[in-house]
Amino acid sequence: MIRFENVTKAFGSKKVLRGLTLNVPKGTSMVIIGGSGTGKSVTLKCVLGLIAPDSGTILVDGQDAANAADRDAFLARFGMLFQGGALFDSLPVWQNVAFRLLRGALKRPAAEAREIAIDKLRRVGLTADVADLFPAELSGGMQKRVGLARAIAADPEIIFFDEPTTGLDPIMAGVINDLIREIVTEMGATAMTITHDMTSVRAIADNVAMLHDGVIKWTGPVSEMDNSGDPYLDQFIHGRAEGPIAAVR
Repeated sequence: MIRFENVTKAFGSKKVLRGLTLNVPKGTSMVIIGGSGTGKSVTLKCVLGLIAPDSGTILVDGQDAANAADRDAFLARFGMLFQGGALFDSLPVWQNVAFRLLRGALKRPAAEAREIAIDKLRRVGLTADVADLFPAELSGGMQKRVGLARAIAADPEIIFFDEPTTGLDPIMAGVINDLIREIVTEMGATAMTITHDMTSVRAIADNVAMLHDGVIKWTGPVSEMDNSGDPYLDQFIHGRAEGPIAAVR
């Protein structure tokens, strides 16, 4: 569904992506791991066109992501759960969830959009009475669920998850991981997640990719991660201070 072919991106003299090549099969959950500042978020933003790569190609279902003829139709295929929730403080919960359904190419009548929003809220374990609250009235875990409901509101083919459990306690993080896995499986969606949380990796990944120094050092099924033989991946997943990553830094 998504193919990166020798993608590079630099910001001034800072080279972030140095030839990233990766395949994300349709209907699978790919988790990209790596240290802070290694280019994980940049990778997602390049797919969406928020950042233009300097060279290389990104194909989405065979279509060049940089030259989509109908940009709105291209972006309508995606849903996104942002790291900080990114909810609109001035909008009630249901309008946050239905944001894309109230405008643009996916526009629906307000009553229908509200009904869909409430249905998606229920899917992530929130009751209908939450719909008219404002984000500030919700706990961090509830805000994350609202963000997840918004990500799936338009039934996207591809969903991006940016550090989905950041700031959550271990129990709520487990709940969010379970929801992500269930929803991606139910929808048959293709998922890409970036995270530092190894518990999340094991809970939601079909495949894992280790990104370091702008390239993929290892990629494969999550079941092979612990016995990969790759020193970068081994150091990262076990949190060791000594190893090739520390030596580079």
